Amino acid sequence: MLFNSYIFIFCFLPITCLVFFSLGKRSHYLAATWLTAASFLFYAWWSPDYVVLLLGSIVFNYFFGRFIARSFDEGNDKAKKAALFSAVSANLMLLIHYKYTNLLVASANDLLGTGLHISAIALPIGISFFTFTQIAFLVDASKGLAREYRFIHYCMFVTYFPHLIAGPVLHHKEMMPQFSHAKTYSLDYHNLAFGMTLFTLGLAKKLLLADNLSIYATPVFDAAAAGTTIGLLEAWGGSLSYALQIYFDFSGYTDMAIGLSQMFGVKLPINFYSPYKSLSIIDFWRRWHMTLSRFLRDYLYVPLGGNRKGKTRRYLNLLITMLLGGIWHGANWTFLVWGGLHGIYLIINHAWQGLLKRLGWIPESQGCYRLFCGAITFLSVVVAWVFFRAESIPAATNIISGLLGKNGLAIPIKWLDEQNGVVNWLLNHGAHPSTNTLFAAGAELRMITLALAICWLLPNTVDIFSSNAVDKAKWWSWTTNKAWTMVTIILGFFSLLSISGLSEFIYFQF
Repeated sequence: MLFNSYIFIFCFLPITCLVFFSLGKRSHYLAATWLTAASFLFYAWWSPDYVVLLLGSIVFNYFFGRFIARSFDEGNDKAKKAALFSAVSANLMLLIHYKYTNLLVASANDLLGTGLHISAIALPIGISFFTFTQIAFLVDASKGLAREYRFIHYCMFVTYFPHLIAGPVLHHKEMMPQFSHAKTYSLDYHNLAFGMTLFTLGLAKKLLLADNLSIYATPVFDAAAAGTTIGLLEAWGGSLSYALQIYFDFSGYTDMAIGLSQMFGVKLPINFYSPYKSLSIIDFWRRWHMTLSRFLRDYLYVPLGGNRKGKTRRYLNLLITMLLGGIWHGANWTFLVWGGLHGIYLIINHAWQGLLKRLGWIPESQGCYRLFCGAITFLSVVVAWVFFRAESIPAATNIISGLLGKNGLAIPIKWLDEQNGVVNWLLNHGAHPSTNTLFAAGAELRMITLALAICWLLPNTVDIFSSNAVDKAKWWSWTTNKAWTMVTIILGFFSLLSISGLSEFIYFQF
């Protein structure tokens, strides 16, 4: 079920809320059971065939987690490690089977000529997120950090519909105590207003920005996949459109997920914090999909040795972490390249910071340096997104060649009509009239400019809804006043008018 669908907004959500808080007045257990059942229905709406898989994963990890925690309490380190290894391995094997079997077989056929054939394996929606969430639970149980073990609460923790399909990746210790609080089961009108406003802002980001940007990104990447040569303007127009599409798509989903959860009185962790305002790749990964970055750091980078075994090993650990983080996103070599690029970016970033530290130069306060850092970070991210979005490595290199100007410059027809000096100069120096409509340089430019202005100039929703007293002094800080009510109504009205057909979130495919 999509957050941005009429059936969710006008049927599933109000009924789920009404029954949850009605039952909460009588029995917290019944309310939790209802919310868990509603979450299973939410999942079944998309993948009814995989509900049994989800339930089996929950039961398996719950009982292994209990055994691991009991072994920790008893000081039985050998049993704890054996159970943890077995359970984590089983989870990873399940993930590999569903996500990567098709890729591995196809690669073996291409490289070794094996001629293997298997039926295409459909990817269960949300499998990466509910698997990672439960791996984190198992590891936390082995450290004595997961202490609450009521089965219905564990089911609700894993299946909780605001996060089930595309995150955030949750920690047992940050969610389970909230399910035990009596106030979670009582309707709070402040939480309801807070959640509805944040949900509406996220809905607007998705429907009014991300979906409209996809109109300009998709034709360019489809043309590149079909072998059409992508020129300079088309490459930059398509790449920037996709970079902004995925930004508002994931930012919108995150706002909607946190807003929905807030309606139920449950706080989800911050997962998105203006990543395109970052001044370094290190900072970017502290702002983009923050709970996934946390998971990769705590359960992969640190166990590999982190930065504790010398500079060379640290850089190798960064590269391995990002390569695995890349391939986690999907069974395509383009994701591996995307992860590898970010690994290389991080190595260069850490090396540069180390050099500045040795030289004793601290240029962060200099405006020109900050502007340069912000620009180079954003451009690096945009280039990496090309591989993330492209259907294949050749399609990605086609667009990269276009970005570098190697495929020439096609002048849009509307520019030719203006006959200005710049256009004439370009035509006299190798440019040629456009023979396609991939980038008409009209509405596309306006949409890209608007989206960039929102990214770079406006406050983000974390700041808008912050409870910090200093932030509350800002004119744009959220309160339950008439101005914010009108903003919510207007954005909600135009967003609802924009709902048409299926418009999935990008991270649903991972």
